[in-house]
Amino acid sequence: MATEVLPDDRALRVGRRERVLAHMEAHDLDVLVLGRMANVRYVTGSPGLWTAGTHPFAPGAVVVRATGAVHALMTWDEGVPDDIPREHLYGLTWNPINWVTTLQGIEGTATARRVGTDTISPTFAQLLPYAFPVAELVDGEPAMRAARRVKTAEEVVALREAIGVAETSLAKAVAELRPGVTEQHLSGVLLEAAAAGGVSTPATQEVAWVTSREHPWRKVNGDRRVGPGDLVAFTSGVVAGGYIGEVARTWPVEGGDPGPLYERWDQLWARLLDACRPGAPAGDLLTAYDSAGEPLPPMPVARGLGLGFDPPVVASGLPTTAAEERLEPGMALAVTGYVWQEGVGAVLGRQAVLITEDGAELLTSSPIWTP
Repeated sequence: MATEVLPDDRALRVGRRERVLAHMEAHDLDVLVLGRMANVRYVTGSPGLWTAGTHPFAPGAVVVRATGAVHALMTWDEGVPDDIPREHLYGLTWNPINWVTTLQGIEGTATARRVGTDTISPTFAQLLPYAFPVAELVDGEPAMRAARRVKTAEEVVALREAIGVAETSLAKAVAELRPGVTEQHLSGVLLEAAAAGGVSTPATQEVAWVTSREHPWRKVNGDRRVGPGDLVAFTSGVVAGGYIGEVARTWPVEGGDPGPLYERWDQLWARLLDACRPGAPAGDLLTAYDSAGEPLPPMPVARGLGLGFDPPVVASGLPTTAAEERLEPGMALAVTGYVWQEGVGAVLGRQAVLITEDGAELLTSSPIWTP
């Protein structure tokens, strides 16, 4: 299983592009100039140029609504889908003026009235008017977010495959849980299992840790060995086929009695799952914590799953508009529940949830420890 979107999955590509073109029409965009890697992969279906760290904005892909054509930044055609012809590929350049020439040569750009970009730099803010002489430059990210927030049927299949690898990896690590084992060993087992499943790109750096009995958000310090009665949190995340699959579970080590804490987590999760319904504001997930009497965790309560960090992102401290965002059928969320008890530790659970027409469907099936 590759870590990039498979270029021969035509149905996956076509479904995504149709959504982009539909939302370009809805937002009255003639051209989209995309620089964010997840957006580029969404419209092209091809592996992008590998880069380390951050990099300035560059037109990684260009979508023209009138022709439906996709143009991509690639220095070779290996892995590029056959529905993006070679003449629609353009190479990397360090001369900004060359970018203007490239964009001017794309059919439909000379007459475009409204051009959207998902991000921009000061340099390109000055250059793009030369590439699109009669166009109004606007924010194109809302159109891409609207397209990506609802998953196609093929995307749901891709998410299930990624989540399956994550769950298998987590199960391998849980099987190694015993007093005396180190967090590093458990992490190594999980990552080795993910690699055996064909995934070499972890979605998260934190894998396994002993939760603190003295502070709700801290980890245990010291030799990082598991002791009797400890609660050990596992977070398994992979990038498979370009899609992120995540699951998190907490398992107790023999010698403790965390039953009441798990019962609290079950009650919290029931409230969280009930909040995952079509038409409900995303802020209901925050309300679920309040109604359960649990403190909000220092992490998003929910966020979109897909190609990268998808909307919505539901967390305390975000603008009101994020909490008021409505859930729609087809949205996939990673929903996190977190409870803690002094002297016992914390229980962390993360589930993948698909919003359906009449409620929600769990995409994760990993067992949860029960008293």
